[in-house]
Amino acid sequence: MNNAWGGYEHMVEKTAEDGWDFTWPRPFWEQPLWRWDAMFASGVRATYTASRLGARLMVAQKSGLIANISFWAAQKYLGNTAYGAAKAATDKLTRDMAHELLDQGVTLVSLYPGLVRTESVLRDAAEFDLSNSESQQFVGRAVAALASDPQVISKSGQVLVAAALGQEYGFGDIDGKQPRPVTLEEA
Repeated sequence: MNNAWGGYEHMVEKTAEDGWDFTWPRPFWEQPLWRWDAMFASGVRATYTASRLGARLMVAQKSGLIANISFWAAQKYLGNTAYGAAKAATDKLTRDMAHELLDQGVTLVSLYPGLVRTESVLRDAAEFDLSNSESQQFVGRAVAALASDPQVISKSGQVLVAAALGQEYGFGDIDGKQPRPVTLEEA
């Protein structure tokens, strides 16, 4: 599972003019350039590099699964331009890599979690509706279910939603709840 990502840190930055500035939702011409670099170096490049290295081993054994973590920002505007472009790049990498691995027995998917209860989300819990959130382990259960599916190759190149996989494969979260799949309209 490829889930390295950068660019979320320092959403609020210290500025010389007005003290503190929440730059995350700013238009692209007002975004700090480091954010683009972080998302593409720590996110997209890391996904490409890890997939490349893993694929070599999987091609040799004619089987394997690579799950690239992405999100709805690939398909609609969510937050800022750099975020959307990086998530779209992850989905495009997944589709193109899956195409190149089509005859090698290796499956590649983009996997969309819902709202994950990370340390950052829990720290700012008052800002989020956690009623349909997922543990960090839930997406791991989705990957495990995919890896156990003898027909997983039929999903190669697709965008999959972790909560929908929970319903399809019959697994729940660590707290026993079954998260509801978030749709593009809701994201």
